[in-house]
Amino acid sequence: MSNNITETQNPLGVKPLGWLIPHYAIPATVALVVNALYNIVDQIFIGQSVGYLGNAATNVINPLMVGMIAVATLWGDGCASYASLQQGKGNRESASIGVCNTFAASFVLGLIVMVLSWIFMEPLCNLFGASENSLPYAMEYGYVIALGFPLMAILNPVTACIRVDGGATYGMVGLLVACCSNVILDAVFCLGLGWGVRGAAIATILGELINVLWVVAYIPRFKTVSIRKKYFRPNLSVIKSIAALGVSSFILQMSFALISAVANNMLAIYGALSKYGADITVAAFGITIKIYQVALNVVQGFVTGSQPIMGYNYGAGKYERTKATFKISVIAGTIFLIIATIVFQLCPMSLVSLFGSETELYNEFAVMCLRIFLMCCIANGLQTCTSVFFQSVGKPVQASVNTFVKQILLVPLGMVIMAHIIGVKGVLWAGAVSDTIAFVISIVLLKLNWKDIFVTAQP
Repeated sequence: MSNNITETQNPLGVKPLGWLIPHYAIPATVALVVNALYNIVDQIFIGQSVGYLGNAATNVINPLMVGMIAVATLWGDGCASYASLQQGKGNRESASIGVCNTFAASFVLGLIVMVLSWIFMEPLCNLFGASENSLPYAMEYGYVIALGFPLMAILNPVTACIRVDGGATYGMVGLLVACCSNVILDAVFCLGLGWGVRGAAIATILGELINVLWVVAYIPRFKTVSIRKKYFRPNLSVIKSIAALGVSSFILQMSFALISAVANNMLAIYGALSKYGADITVAAFGITIKIYQVALNVVQGFVTGSQPIMGYNYGAGKYERTKATFKISVIAGTIFLIIATIVFQLCPMSLVSLFGSETELYNEFAVMCLRIFLMCCIANGLQTCTSVFFQSVGKPVQASVNTFVKQILLVPLGMVIMAHIIGVKGVLWAGAVSDTIAFVISIVLLKLNWKDIFVTAQP
């Protein structure tokens, strides 16, 4: 059998972009948003059944969960970029080796992270800002959630490969079914049986299990890659290439863990010195981060869904299609964030009230969080799309730099510095300032690399 994929077999190189982009981007966007909603659904039911201490506990565990998702995203997005580039060049066997190596590596890492999380759960909770009041809830929630880490680890890579194979809608349906199951089980376990945070964690894992079974059932149906035993043999060169292409996505997801951990600690310190107190500030900020993740995942989903189109056409030398896809992603992402920002500024209490009715002080700080921290999130449209664009064209260094500077340097450092200067509000203003600076950096990176990307012949 030939290892070449003709363009009649793969629509990425010939179908009109007006059909391709919605076909790939909409399911990917829905999938990522639904994925982000898992934890939010938990918080809504926990807020209604336990109160803000329960929500504070899930915020403490959130960095651990996001860290696991970051590992899975590294392999998933890295493999999607690698496979689509190889398919564009006609290298079907290389793409198949990449997919099989990714499946094996991600599952093993999921098991390792699960074991380490169980061993170090209490010190991790303390590191991530647990207070004396929230620690018991955080431990109860965390021990159960960690059991699902192997499922999280394999879910993202398989879903990403299904998307590259043209089955984005299939992956989306699986997530929708899993999310609906999670909502129903949350209601039963938290409100019906009164299991509190433990019930929410069990519901999350069962939802993930349903999703994993769904996506694994697709594997025998792959059209553009072959799943063979020999391809699972570790290939260090391929693994290195996949990891390099996925580093930017890893940094983006991991940054949510870092930002949550730094913010929790800063808010615990400076919140205790304010009229709000440590538990209120940690719980309220956690809700803001969850809402921010949903908004950003819409943009991330749209451009990630468009990634196979950019990667395949770039690998095939069809640069104008690559440019057009990138520009459409930036425009769509920015328009959405403009609408989201208007909602954050004009209707913050409507979002806050979804997570339970609390004290006047709690509501006051939660509204302030949404308005200040997300004030300049419009700028994230270009920054997010630029990172995925660099991944798609095989520029992992530029992609990593673009994400690293904002998410790992600007936001956490800004929180520490500005909290020291203006107290608890400084943690919030760090988000708006970093978004603006990151926007400028993205423009500079594009101007420096654009001509070279589309003029220099690729090997």
